[in-house]
Amino acid sequence: MVIGILETGRPPRSLSGEFGSYPEMFQALIGLDRAYRTFDVAGGDFPSAATACDAYIVTGSEAGVYDDRPWIAPLLEFLRAVKGRARLVGVCFGHQAMAEAFGGRAIKSPKGLAMGLHTYAFDDRERWMDSAAPASAAVSHQDQVVELPPGAHVVGGNAFTPMGVIAYGDQPAISMQCHPEFMPAYAQALLRTRWAETHLGERASAAIAELDQPNDHARLGGWIRRFLDGEDGP
Repeated sequence: MVIGILETGRPPRSLSGEFGSYPEMFQALIGLDRAYRTFDVAGGDFPSAATACDAYIVTGSEAGVYDDRPWIAPLLEFLRAVKGRARLVGVCFGHQAMAEAFGGRAIKSPKGLAMGLHTYAFDDRERWMDSAAPASAAVSHQDQVVELPPGAHVVGGNAFTPMGVIAYGDQPAISMQCHPEFMPAYAQALLRTRWAETHLGERASAAIAELDQPNDHARLGGWIRRFLDGEDGP
């Protein structure tokens, strides 16, 4: 299996040397025993065909799906071309982009910023999950999916982010708003870089402390691996 990583954003320059790129974070999460290809879609580099890879991961980004950036419309078009022809996984911006591409809607939420460690609850266990026990992971977002695409269903979420994890019944595709690829040290450094010296300083300090608590990043990475391996049937 070849996994294409659609890179839609980068860490702040001050952090990339220590923590690496988002594609590198996903490779560490999913496993270095897989074959990967990275496409800088934010820079206009797209796969030559929807079937160029067996699966695609859409990364997080500082952009919103509603932004007027030249690469967003082509990305949504590419995702629609991939539908049913390769497996899809979306994280944060990728979660929102998949919803937009397939007929849902994502917005800048009036709830404000989600940051720190959030816990999602799950009503049922999907085949690619180990269990329906709650899972905690780093979050860093204000945009949220607010309307599901046709054929999709909510797998899990919380009061702040009700559509936190989505699965698609009409294609092999899943997405999540949280960041399983963010290890605590990176999530904390990102918060310090972006928020600690703003009016969100007190909230950011609390969120940084939250990230010292136990998390389920490895467990969520296992879900993605099992999904990519095809464990998503009835």
